[in-house]
Amino acid sequence: MIKQLVKKKITKHIEDTSKRKLSIQFSLDGFSFCTSNASDEVAEFSSYVFEKSVNSPELILKKLQEIFKTEKSLQNDFESVTVIHQNNLSTLVPNQYFKEDSIASYLKYSVKTIATDLIVFDDLEFMDTKNVYIPYVNINNFLFQNFGEFEFKHHSSILLEKLITKSDDSLKFYINISQSTFDIVVTKDSKLLFYNIFDYQTKEDFIYYILFTLEQLELNTEETNVILLGDIEESSEKYQILYTYIRNIQFLNATNAIFNAQEEISKHSNFILLG
Repeated sequence: MIKQLVKKKITKHIEDTSKRKLSIQFSLDGFSFCTSNASDEVAEFSSYVFEKSVNSPELILKKLQEIFKTEKSLQNDFESVTVIHQNNLSTLVPNQYFKEDSIASYLKYSVKTIATDLIVFDDLEFMDTKNVYIPYVNINNFLFQNFGEFEFKHHSSILLEKLITKSDDSLKFYINISQSTFDIVVTKDSKLLFYNIFDYQTKEDFIYYILFTLEQLELNTEETNVILLGDIEESSEKYQILYTYIRNIQFLNATNAIFNAQEEISKHSNFILLG
């Protein structure tokens, strides 16, 4: 089952295909997209959640095929299309250690790979690093059939760039939360101190990995500025257990105009697409 969480259009309509852009983000948990104009002003945003997290790219593809059959906005022509792969099949490699002909070796200690996997990288110029990852090739092929050529990236490449851009001289501990995974990003002085992505099933898993990371980084739970974004609300069990151990918590609210006309979605949600 696929549930449409929200569908929101701003009143202006982008008639000229040469000025219409599409951004798509998908994961094991769901699918979202937004359209924007030449000035990157969002005209439409939609988000779908899968009833249960799926466990393979093949099942994600089936879900996407269902959505594409009924979602008229995805049947338009676009001047450019950006696709965001959200998964835990990635690792960061500083440029000084990166060799493209050894790309598969960077994942072997953290990700189970097979010989037929396509392994690619995003060039993170803002931090002199490569983000090595496995995209879902079957979904790329499906999207190519629908749109032709497009650009694709790993979700953490976009997340890190946005958060490091917002960084200042104070230490910030960001948690970007999805239904079955969450990213922890720690920044200071416009530099990345720590990044990792964690799988979780229960609220106990969720708090364990956060407290473990704080302990390993020797960060005080009373003083560290923890900033939340993504799929979490104050009323949720995840927030309540987090607040039991950490008191200095805030949400990272986006300023995108789409939120001004849409009260159903929180300003800290969908940060990668809308932040």
